[in-house]
Amino acid sequence: MNNWIVGNLQASFDTWNEKLTEIWSLVTTTPQAFRGGEIWNTIVTINDGLKAFGYGLLVLFFAMSVFRSAASFRDLQRPEFALRHFIRFIIAKVAVGSAMEIMTAVFSVCGGVVQSIMGCIGGMSAASVTLPQELIDAINNVGFWDSIPLWAVTLIGGLLITVLSFTMILTVYGRMFSLWMYAAIAPIPLSTFAGEPTSSVGKNFIR
Repeated sequence: MNNWIVGNLQASFDTWNEKLTEIWSLVTTTPQAFRGGEIWNTIVTINDGLKAFGYGLLVLFFAMSVFRSAASFRDLQRPEFALRHFIRFIIAKVAVGSAMEIMTAVFSVCGGVVQSIMGCIGGMSAASVTLPQELIDAINNVGFWDSIPLWAVTLIGGLLITVLSFTMILTVYGRMFSLWMYAAIAPIPLSTFAGEPTSSVGKNFIR
């Protein structure tokens, strides 16, 4: 039973280390390199297809903003009024056209930050968990009857470690694919920046 206890703990720690390594690979791999880039190519294709809709909505939101904020035709003739809306339109157009490049730059910066942090703490080898030899020896020296409660605690602890490791990896996968989907549909919500009344939609999307 003692050997089973050690084996169960070691198996749980191996699962934990495996998922940590996978998470490290996910957060440091560029979207273009993940799974050969096939998923990212699909995201880019969707983004390119939605740009046309984004530009159409851009003009619509811009026109709505101009006519809603102008109290009279005289306001449309004011240079500061026209300049303010023109700058907003240009910024929104750049955001719609460069959404994918912006997201790629953000991913690269985040990956570099993670690599720097892990480099400072010694890499994945420092974050991995191993079973100390002293603990192995102590478990092997425990008698049969004393090992029964230890066996129960080990079973619960191993199960908890396994569940936590799978929860972490699923959370990382979920957040990663959510960000990629946001990048794919980015032209639509970013086009709302062309109008003052609709700009709150774009702000909520960025958040």
